[in-house]
Amino acid sequence: MARKFDIPEFYKSPVISRVKAYRQMQDMRKRDLSPSVLDFGPVRFLLARHFGFCFGVENAIEIAYRTREEHPARRIYFLNEMIHNPNVNNDLKDRGVEFIFDPYGMQLIPWNYLAPEDIVVVPAFGTTVEIQEALASRGIDAYTYNTTCPFVERVWNRSAKLGESGFTVVVHGNDTHQETRATFSHSVRNAPTVVVLDMEEAHLLADVIRGKAERRIFYERFAHKCSEGFDPDRHLHRIGIVNQTTMLATETRHIAKVLRDALADRYGEENIRKHYADTSDTLCYATNENQNATYVLIEQDADLALVVGGYNSSNTSHIVELCLEQMPTYFIKGADEIRSESLIRHFSLETKKAALTTDWLPDKRPLIVALTSGASCPDAIVDAVLLRVLSFFEPTRSLDDVLACYA
Repeated sequence: MARKFDIPEFYKSPVISRVKAYRQMQDMRKRDLSPSVLDFGPVRFLLARHFGFCFGVENAIEIAYRTREEHPARRIYFLNEMIHNPNVNNDLKDRGVEFIFDPYGMQLIPWNYLAPEDIVVVPAFGTTVEIQEALASRGIDAYTYNTTCPFVERVWNRSAKLGESGFTVVVHGNDTHQETRATFSHSVRNAPTVVVLDMEEAHLLADVIRGKAERRIFYERFAHKCSEGFDPDRHLHRIGIVNQTTMLATETRHIAKVLRDALADRYGEENIRKHYADTSDTLCYATNENQNATYVLIEQDADLALVVGGYNSSNTSHIVELCLEQMPTYFIKGADEIRSESLIRHFSLETKKAALTTDWLPDKRPLIVALTSGASCPDAIVDAVLLRVLSFFEPTRSLDDVLACYA
């Protein structure tokens, strides 16, 4: 049986949580990826089969709130945002928690301000070895209040084993993201390491492996995100690929295939096991489930999609990317972003800024709205978004009537 976490009641919801619980009971093996349908008459919502809090996020939230409750008189710090959701982080701030770093790595509270009796909580993304050592020098054990996601730690463990076996670690991730910075820091202790962002960089690295690209090309693109002393002539003949757990799993697989093919071309398919380590089992199951559910969701011919989550959330951004390929999609952090039935404020992945869009809600009836969220978004926030959109339609079936089939 799956572990049950003690999550604050205000993060749960009477609508989304009920639907999720019903689907879980009906499909314990999670084989049915079809979306849940909430048909209110003039508007119909399609809820992705999987979305919202994952194991790692629930674990982090449980530890965070329990720590605050058990130590009301002590100063409590988070290294940085526990998860990439502004509502969760703002609530913790309101409870007196402070953040040592901002999401971009800028230090807000100097180390010399901390005392041994202070509590420092490591976020779900984990942290670097350097930060662990800085805390230890202040008499603070980074592992006492550690919310690092177990799946992130699994990536670290596999990276260490790859290094022990003489393999170089290729990390599919964004080198500025907290999780990738942490993974890189742990990996370089045991193995030459390089970070690859996307398919373009994967093909460039493949050209280096095949000997078709000069060393200069490698350093121009990867010098700022490879381990010290990295030598492409020596360190790219045996590799294993791990990822930032919030990246698109399909892209990680494609990158792995590109690099595996390059190694096979250079050293021969018959020798591939000596040069390529299969690490596909390190992919985060929750991220994979959410993305697979999104693929099925966008096949349903919805008129638009609403994706709810923090604007700096990597996994949410990738869900938005998938939806944008099929339909008008609005990336919002909460119901307040829906200003009216004719005006919505949303985050643009292209400009990396908030944008205002008018006439976003089509006149079509019944209107079909695909609704999902990132892994760090509470169900209660998705509930509020659904109810906000529903308020623009009348007459509609009652909520009790619509939810009757999910009892």
